[in-house]
Amino acid sequence: MHKLYIRPTSTTPEVNFSPEENIFLIGGISSPEDVRAMYYPVIEWVVAFVNELIEGKNKSYAPGCPLKFKTNLIYFNSSSAKFLYDIFIELKRLIPRGIPLIVEWYYEEEDIDLKEGGMDIAMLAEMEFLFIPKKSDS
Repeated sequence: MHKLYIRPTSTTPEVNFSPEENIFLIGGISSPEDVRAMYYPVIEWVVAFVNELIEGKNKSYAPGCPLKFKTNLIYFNSSSAKFLYDIFIELKRLIPRGIPLIVEWYYEEEDIDLKEGGMDIAMLAEMEFLFIPKKSDS
């Protein structure tokens, strides 16, 4: 599976999905003007990746090695939340197939809203996330 990299902007997050390196990261700010244009290619990539894993067609995956999906957002709007949820629902298809998945949700220690946003998505997707506080630089 090819790598997916989308450069961050002032309103869109960095997306770095590199199966060969077991890197799956969405980070930065997610409040794109056209949320569909931003996230449809990401979701299409995730669907194809998950299908490859389920069908045993992904040559870079080492069985038993957990896939680590990191969400390191500073801010996301409600439109982005729906698409993040869609991504996690696709990834969740791996769990019954015995493919271990770890979702790490990073947030600034003081940013309770960002943590609660992740908790809401985890609850709606019925998935377990690891919530990891980042220390403030102050």
